[in-house]
Amino acid sequence: VQLQASGGGLVQAGGSLRLSCATSGLAFYRHPMGWFRQAPGKERDFVAHITDNGGSTYYADSVKGRFTISRDNAGNTAYLQMNSLVPEDTAVYYCAAGRRGHYNDPRAYGHWGQGTQVTVSS
Repeated sequence: VQLQASGGGLVQAGGSLRLSCATSGLAFYRHPMGWFRQAPGKERDFVAHITDNGGSTYYADSVKGRFTISRDNAGNTAYLQMNSLVPEDTAVYYCAAGRRGHYNDPRAYGHWGQGTQVTVSS
């Protein structure tokens, strides 16, 4: 199983980025997907979650209304569209697959990508 996160970079406050999480080696359409982020010296925090069929999505309060999670089951890829970015969004962003537990608990996910750095300048 492989999850490859990409799309991070340096952006000014107010800008946008679209993260992708390409997967292989798993039945993607059967796996809920999540995005988490981790800033230096902090714990890994929940960002967004989408159910296996894309019918339901959940967001951290800090990103609600600015970020959108989506998925393409035919292409085995999940996305995180990030708009109106602020410096506090600076972190390494991780995608994760599968869930046995609460969607906002990192321990509930069985497979993780390597992370992609997002840096928002003020």
